Amino acid sequence: MGKDNRIRILSGSASMQLLEKISHYLDVEPVDTYVGRFSDGEIRVQIRENIRGDNVYIIQSTNPPGDNIMELLLLIDAAKRASARSIAAVIPYFGYARQDRKDAPRVPISAKVMANLLQTVGASRVLTVDLHADQIQGFFDIPVDNLYAIPVFKEYIQKKFPDINRNDFVVVSPDAGGTRRARLFARKLGDLPIALIDKRRPRPNVAEVMNVIGEVEGKVAIIVDDIIDTGNSVRSASIALKEKGATEIYVLITHGIFSGRAREILDDAPINEIVITDTIEGNEDRLPAKARKISIAGLMGEAIRRIHYSESLSVLFL
Repeated sequence: MGKDNRIRILSGSASMQLLEKISHYLDVEPVDTYVGRFSDGEIRVQIRENIRGDNVYIIQSTNPPGDNIMELLLLIDAAKRASARSIAAVIPYFGYARQDRKDAPRVPISAKVMANLLQTVGASRVLTVDLHADQIQGFFDIPVDNLYAIPVFKEYIQKKFPDINRNDFVVVSPDAGGTRRARLFARKLGDLPIALIDKRRPRPNVAEVMNVIGEVEGKVAIIVDDIIDTGNSVRSASIALKEKGATEIYVLITHGIFSGRAREILDDAPINEIVITDTIEGNEDRLPAKARKISIAGLMGEAIRRIHYSESLSVLFL
């Protein structure tokens, strides 16, 4: 496991705060790394410490701009050329995952492109959180560990509502694709009932709610999803839930992008609170007034520790 079995951890510019938190959890010093630009704006990276024979963990979310992806690829290549023993791409937010199949003529499968890039440049495994679609793991020929933010959200909800019961709460999936996530979260909270928002997408980032399937009247509704982008889907879902009699609405989202008019759209929605994790940094000025950010560093740090020492990760899913 390298020269002295140390955990060697570093980051690109997109995840510096998370690097600090994970390093603190693991009680290790981050590897001294330079990420900068040439005068024309081209990215330049350098790992400033010897990592020969080490197991290296490179933390970088790949949300826009595309420079974040390029930084990650260059850091992986730098580690490979520095003779690292293994290189784990730790990607809190795995971008370009929303096109995971060919669902229209002449479109790419961008998630597969991402998988090809990471493998070609030298990553030996990937650790990520709440992939947009679980089947993306099959695009890789290297190990992929897809963590769920559910344990972090469970802890938050149980502190906020110490006495959760089946009669007063319902977990809501905002679409059919998120039903598995909603069922898992509902089970973690004591087998709560679930509801489903039946909607259609006439075009990307636009959702129209057709119906609410399940009993929500007189209940606190907890919407769980992986990504919040423009906020239109969540706003439409919250309005539909209110119209069906939900008393309060809480939204738990792993990755908070908040593009365009999301802040304005969500501030106007009948939502009590929006809880996101810190997989994406630099979005503070785009957060709605009702948003609260909680850290996923402990979960990711424990996963890194278990991978490093060849321990099972299954306990993180319990």
